[in-house]
Amino acid sequence: MLTIALEVEVLARFGRALADPIRCRILLALRDAPAYPADLADALGVSRTRLSNHLACLRDCGLVITVPDGRRTRYELADERLGHALDDLRSAVVAVETDRICAEADEKGCC
Repeated sequence: MLTIALEVEVLARFGRALADPIRCRILLALRDAPAYPADLADALGVSRTRLSNHLACLRDCGLVITVPDGRRTRYELADERLGHALDDLRSAVVAVETDRICAEADEKGCC
């Protein structure tokens, strides 16, 4: 069983990974299927160097793993439950967004 401190650390790592739109796009792409870095870079429209830095972050966060495949390395989610978690999180956020009503939106421009 995880202690509260470890649970907070795990959630913070997940939040750090989701804090960048490119990393979010990588996670969503890997949710659909494992991929090679060059293919991911092309699909996401980012340089291979930039993608490599984001993949390193996701590896450090423990969310993706590398799988040797001959002379190439394939990336995939570290656990298939991460794909389900991404789907659940996205659904929850969308549900909250559609339910959100701010009475002060017009005067504060906040919503």
